[in-house]
Amino acid sequence: MLHPVFSARFSAGRVARLARLLTAALLGVVLLNGARADTAPLKVGISTSPQIEALKIAAKEAKEQGLDVKIVEFTDWNTPNAALANKDIDVNYFQHIPFLENAKKQGGYNFISIAPGTIMKIGLYSKKVKSFAELKDGARVAIANDPVNGGRGLLLLQRAGLITLKPGADYRATTHDIVANPKHLKIIPLEASQLARSLDDVDLAQGYPSFIKLAGTTDPNSALLFDGTENKNFAIQWVVRPESANDPRIRKFISIYQHSPAVRKALDNAFGSLYAIAW
Repeated sequence: MLHPVFSARFSAGRVARLARLLTAALLGVVLLNGARADTAPLKVGISTSPQIEALKIAAKEAKEQGLDVKIVEFTDWNTPNAALANKDIDVNYFQHIPFLENAKKQGGYNFISIAPGTIMKIGLYSKKVKSFAELKDGARVAIANDPVNGGRGLLLLQRAGLITLKPGADYRATTHDIVANPKHLKIIPLEASQLARSLDDVDLAQGYPSFIKLAGTTDPNSALLFDGTENKNFAIQWVVRPESANDPRIRKFISIYQHSPAVRKALDNAFGSLYAIAW
């Protein structure tokens, strides 16, 4: 039988050794997870749009510079923010400031914009008439159903002389702000991505050239009236969680996107005169 003192020393030594082994094992796990995090691709979320081609080109150039980037495509305008909040993606690129502020208010998101991207025109399109004067009484008009872009659609209708909004109405306007509608237009709110395909069913629709081009429903340059690209408030933004604001991977990818001639060429091919840069 071991002497009690020797037994106590042995037990204490064994415990100390086990503690060192456990510490080393835990450190190994931490280092391994850190290595995996460092090598994980940067995930960039975007809603379906011709913008994707330019992002893919930027991702290819980033790969050549040692940065692995994965472009994650979403088919609506809600999931990219939910995915960012859930940390399924690292950054998204699909929304302008007014849309972002509304999403933060409605969804309780803690997001920030760290850089502007492109400004896209929107317009009023029709396959039924060639001028606003040709619209009949009770014509069906489709606009975006989200609080921000729907307001932009109403402002366009006011610019076209088709409706009058309350004094001071801005992009937050709703149909409740209409004070005059001489043609008794029937305003139909639709998901923004569905507006392009609604042109066969309505007389006039608010449209986004990018979706018009994807749908192939009409010439994206054929709008009866455009909202111009001069308002940088409507530039698409690079949006992240606050803790990622200075992530060097995100900053590097944005820089590639903004300065690559190949990316600019892809944007020109996709949008022509229907976009402008905001940086």
